Amino acid sequence: MTASLPLRAGLLSVAIFAAFIAIWHVATLPTQGTAGNVDPEYAALVSGAASEGRKSAFPTPLDVAATMWGQIKDPFYVRGANDQGVGIQLAYSLGRVIVGYLIAAAVAIPLGFLIGMSPLVYRALDPFIQILKPISPLAWMPLALYTIKDSGISAIFVIFICSLWPMLINTAFGVASVRKEWLNVAATLEVGALRKAFLVILPAAAPTIMTGMRISIGIAWLVIVAAEMLVGGTGIGYFVWNEWNNLSIGNIITAILLIGLVGMALDLALGRAARLVAYRE
Repeated sequence: MTASLPLRAGLLSVAIFAAFIAIWHVATLPTQGTAGNVDPEYAALVSGAASEGRKSAFPTPLDVAATMWGQIKDPFYVRGANDQGVGIQLAYSLGRVIVGYLIAAAVAIPLGFLIGMSPLVYRALDPFIQILKPISPLAWMPLALYTIKDSGISAIFVIFICSLWPMLINTAFGVASVRKEWLNVAATLEVGALRKAFLVILPAAAPTIMTGMRISIGIAWLVIVAAEMLVGGTGIGYFVWNEWNNLSIGNIITAILLIGLVGMALDLALGRAARLVAYRE
């Protein structure tokens, strides 16, 4: 029974997906006698789909599949500044996320170590963390654009801000939660502070740190889409907004699915890394 659980779960997932596609297909089937009841301005807005007698102007699964195949078949085309393939847009977004995320890790992990090891530093910095942590990362965008004067770097700054807090808090918690017995053994053996940090504290806190890093990458990928909608130019968020302006719903759905797949891949990668540093006592 246990051995067949993955198979049964997979079959259930396929059944749910098939039911979803069937409902979607039925909901967008052409119907007779509805074309004359459609407002002409609305029909023009949705490129005439409603005037063709459909229940909805939403594209059918086959329409979306055809659009998706066209994007996947040639994801790196360039036909102008505002017409670039979805692969190029994803690369821009991933680049910004990775840069901002790595900068946040370089700041958050050492600072988290310091906070976790020093009650004095924790008490001194805690008010600032509690005030800054709840602020939406997008609230920083106007200040970033005003001071940095570069939309790409401003988006990276927003990623840095949103990635900082989960890593910082989880690192501090993981370091502060290291067993006192292990620290006492290190003190008995007269292990230096640097060696104690790398040989005792870091291995013990690594699973918690990786959890914070996993949370941060998910938030960063979530925020970059919204940030790129605001600043424009390039990126998958800008691609979605631009396709909305073009009323290309098929391209929007394609981008949404790709955003989800990339986010899942990033989460799986960090999850695998977290399992590598986990240990059994």
